[in-house]
Amino acid sequence: MRKAIALAAIATLWGAGVSAEPVGEFGDHADVGEVSTPGSVTLSGSDYRITASGANIWGAQDAFHYAWTQRSGDLHIAADIAFEGAGSDPHRKAGLMIRQNLTPGSPYADVMVHGDGLVSLQYRDVQDGPTRQIVSAVTHARRVRLEREGNFVYFSVAGDDGVLTHAGGSFRIAFQAPYLVGLAVSAHNDAVTESATFSNVELSVPQLAYVPDTGYAAAVEATLEVIEVDSGNRRVVRHFDGKIEAPNWSRDGKELIYNSNGRIWRIPVEGGEPVQVDTGRHLDNNNDHGLSPDGRQLVISDQIEPDNLSRIHVVTLDGSVPVRTLVDDPMARSYWHGWSPDGATLAYVRVGLEGGSYDIWAKDLGGGPPRPLIVGPGVDDGPEYSPDGQHLYFNSTRSGAMALWRARADGTQPVQLTHDPARRDWFPHLSPDGKRIVYVSFGDDVALADHPPNREDVQLRMLPADGSAPPAILTRLFGGQGTINVPSWSPDGRQVAFVSYRLKRE
Repeated sequence: MRKAIALAAIATLWGAGVSAEPVGEFGDHADVGEVSTPGSVTLSGSDYRITASGANIWGAQDAFHYAWTQRSGDLHIAADIAFEGAGSDPHRKAGLMIRQNLTPGSPYADVMVHGDGLVSLQYRDVQDGPTRQIVSAVTHARRVRLEREGNFVYFSVAGDDGVLTHAGGSFRIAFQAPYLVGLAVSAHNDAVTESATFSNVELSVPQLAYVPDTGYAAAVEATLEVIEVDSGNRRVVRHFDGKIEAPNWSRDGKELIYNSNGRIWRIPVEGGEPVQVDTGRHLDNNNDHGLSPDGRQLVISDQIEPDNLSRIHVVTLDGSVPVRTLVDDPMARSYWHGWSPDGATLAYVRVGLEGGSYDIWAKDLGGGPPRPLIVGPGVDDGPEYSPDGQHLYFNSTRSGAMALWRARADGTQPVQLTHDPARRDWFPHLSPDGKRIVYVSFGDDVALADHPPNREDVQLRMLPADGSAPPAILTRLFGGQGTINVPSWSPDGRQVAFVSYRLKRE
């Protein structure tokens, strides 16, 4: 074993007086981390062949061979990638990497093609921290591209036709200038070496002079994703050329349900073609929808009427029963958010037309008039029942900036759960066992009571349902309104579904 940061690498990182070893467009190359066999880079025409050992590019310590150049600002790097031979490990990796420094635990982002065909965007956002990934829905990509735009990294993949398309998913990571960018290979088995060829390598600065609108009407791409709450790893279910919002997870764990263009859609969790849900004439649905406890009915919030008021209806997923209207309030907009675990009661947000008050009301499916549960002060929104039906979780500005709260199911005894004045916390979603909450958190660039779309400082966070420990950041993304408005835990409590976005530019 040898320490693999070569003198030339140290010269690049710390400015020591040692000459570099340029190879084509890349000013230097070296092993990073502990490797058993020194790696190498050769250039034949315009093709780069990299040979490397190394245990992995993962965890808190990487081991691989890297060819890099220094850059700053926005950058795209693309290449065709092909392994040599069958390989000794299906997880051998070859890909494109942006890296802050040459230490084994450096912050980085990369697009890695694995020996078994898996393609993922990997990242480590803090020095010596863990590695996480976003797994592409496309495998065996012929060509990949890593895209740094502002403080976000994105990736694109190409199939047999060689045409790059956005893979979906992104992560917010702020690289400091100058950073390193280049080609990387790890054998994933330090006892052997593996080789890969990088062809048609392109480094380009994206033309992003056009600043798009970030409001509700903004043109966006959307990615339906699932995240493992214990590891923070993400997987792309499907990438969409337009806007989708607010996934629910079916009770059998097989499907996700979301809204787009006023319709409600269902799609297999593993990916595939969406199928429209029959909601009758109610075809102007917003992102406040969800499943009954038995999974056979769907509550929708629809704005099809000429007055554009949001009303609450219940449909069966198979369309076998006519749509049933439950909340039709001519003096308010009504947005569903919670269904009691016994199936008897809906909790919703009532936005009064006079004064614009945001309050939490309840409606029994068995009949009777709606009744207020939580009324002022401030804005109260996002009610969701605990799995045992004893509590109602919601978000409120009653103490200042939007924060998470818990009350008894009848609205009494409210208790504040989050307390960060620099964050705006929305939409608490309870895990199936009732022990954890996942929610969306905005930065202080957002108004105290707002939850707009298309914001950079958006985080998915998780905390104990009793507020007994500080929240943990699950992931950072470009999103906001539409990302996780409604309950979206998997039935086994291991994953959460959400939507990330990317602005379209001319």
